[in-house]
Amino acid sequence: MRSARSLITVVLAAVLVTTLTTPAQASHHPPTGTLVSLGTPLSDVLLIGGTVAPGPNGKAAIWNVSTGSPAYLNAIDPATGASLLSAALPGADGSYAVAATPDGTIYVGTYNNGHLYRLRPGGTVEDLGRPIASETFIWRITTDDQGNVYGGTFPNGKVFRYDDKTGAVRDYGTVKPGQTYVKSIDYADGKIYTGSLPDAHIMEVDATTGAITELPSPPGLGDPADKVVYDLNARGGRVYARVSTAFPGPLYVWDIASRTWVDEIPNAHGLDISPVGADGSLYLIQASELKKYDPATKTLTGTGLTFTGRIQNARAIGYAELGLPDYPGTSVVGTLWRGEEFRYNPQTGKSEIFQTQVRREPIEILSVAGGKDNIYAGGFLNGGVSVVNPTTGASTFNRFSQVEALMEGSDGKLWIGAYPEARLYSYDLTKPWSSPEYSPGPPGTPDNPTLALNLKTDLLQTRARALAEVNGKIAVGTVPDGDRLGGALVIYDPKTGTAQKYRNVVQDESVFGLTARRGIVYGGTSIVGGLATTPPTRDAGTVFAWDVKKAKKLWETVPVPGAATVSSVTIGPDGLLWGVAGKTVFAVDPKSGKVVRSFVLGTTTSSGDIVATREAVYVSIDLNKIYRIAPGKKQVPTLFVEHAHRRLGVRGDHQLLLTSGSELFRVDISR
Repeated sequence: MRSARSLITVVLAAVLVTTLTTPAQASHHPPTGTLVSLGTPLSDVLLIGGTVAPGPNGKAAIWNVSTGSPAYLNAIDPATGASLLSAALPGADGSYAVAATPDGTIYVGTYNNGHLYRLRPGGTVEDLGRPIASETFIWRITTDDQGNVYGGTFPNGKVFRYDDKTGAVRDYGTVKPGQTYVKSIDYADGKIYTGSLPDAHIMEVDATTGAITELPSPPGLGDPADKVVYDLNARGGRVYARVSTAFPGPLYVWDIASRTWVDEIPNAHGLDISPVGADGSLYLIQASELKKYDPATKTLTGTGLTFTGRIQNARAIGYAELGLPDYPGTSVVGTLWRGEEFRYNPQTGKSEIFQTQVRREPIEILSVAGGKDNIYAGGFLNGGVSVVNPTTGASTFNRFSQVEALMEGSDGKLWIGAYPEARLYSYDLTKPWSSPEYSPGPPGTPDNPTLALNLKTDLLQTRARALAEVNGKIAVGTVPDGDRLGGALVIYDPKTGTAQKYRNVVQDESVFGLTARRGIVYGGTSIVGGLATTPPTRDAGTVFAWDVKKAKKLWETVPVPGAATVSSVTIGPDGLLWGVAGKTVFAVDPKSGKVVRSFVLGTTTSSGDIVATREAVYVSIDLNKIYRIAPGKKQVPTLFVEHAHRRLGVRGDHQLLLTSGSELFRVDISR
């Protein structure tokens, strides 16, 4: 999974058409902006990496990292769900990578800083820095019998070893040329096993010599291109490699001694399987149920513990003695992504799922939109949708997936563009929220939001990045899935439930921004693809016009040669199509596509947003300045607000919306 930040921030080069020299006043009494904090509307638990190992009290604990700014390392009492420890990981946003050494030391590899952290028993968290200077993301880690730590990285697909005793780092280099992600890793008997992305290659690295051998592809896998070895575990002389995503997929079993693939377990969930138990078996989630797998007989036995919802992955799984009446001896314990604990006792068959006391963390706002009565905020990674009172900041949080785009339609519904699978939903605000995938209501509650589109199946898209309304229909702009180029423009008709779908409206470019007027959809595009690992075929983002009725592209223009992304577009009060490409804001004649005005305002290439009221256009530059551009050929941009932010939105004609991390601001426009 690539971070949304990497798609929002790209390298841009701008060509100046009209140079801004001296800022001019829009009028004798220019409007002013008053910045008001509305608080943090989104907060939740998101656990990714985890393990079961001795806790602060010496007994088995469930260790997980909760995503946040910063992320926290948590130890959970499996008997009660209580928090035994919660320690900040300064500089880290989260972690897929948590492992324990034989002496109980906990290691964590993090993103987006690519650091390694360590917690000795009885000690405090140590930041060990970045093991390899070039690597910003440690995907997974594992340990050996001596306590050495092995990790897989991005963006160069490397493997490293960290010596627990000396702190020395060994860089094994890029494991498979062309594979930028070592997505999964484990260790067994002197060998390091890795799984890659964007293609599914399983590698064996000799920990001593560094010699690298690729294992043969599992039977039935087919072409490994554009697949991912999402999880990989070495257990009891076998390597278990799951080729899938966050959703179920085949788990292939490699016998290390015979060097052959010996089994395929269908519909297996990640992220880990349990260690081998005393009887030689292990536990995993398969087909939405915790099951016992016997490697000797290759049989699965159900436990009766079932899981619901969109994501059913074990974020940690292992064994613990709980000391509870219905859980004698050793029980299977683990956590799920939203902080629930699951447990199962093999002797009694007792099982349950319950919420732990892992702390909720504020969620970074990825999308923001204004409506008639509300402000809407959508979450990054942890996801979620909040409906916010624009006056008080009071908010109602709804658990959901990552939200790329939001728009209140003329029908009064909230339209939601989601990641992954480029899904489009409609939320009826007059009815109770009930998402069967993320936050179901009481039994019998109708689905709300309702799913309108899933654009992965036929269009191979992953992010519903932009929304606009055109003649009562919903236009969706998307970013492709996996290691692909070429987004899509989709026109969805809520009345009929049908959609017109157009891939590569601009060849090999993703659609990052949309606006519409009088039956024409206007878009801004980017040369980047789904994972931004495939080299682009073009050197600049474009703006385009699409006639919905005629199903025809009217024109396509490169407004800023060399600028990779036109991140946002809007129709200004002057009738021009305005857009932003990094540090350059421009205006285009919507009839011809000809650039008629352009200003270089920024010093960086960070992509921003552009919005319009009836009186002016407002554009985000350098992620810390908002410029105002009033109508008129002689008008030039004037600095309106200076404040660090990620997204810019608008509500009505007198209110801008800014997001800064997890905090939401409104800017009241007044004279």
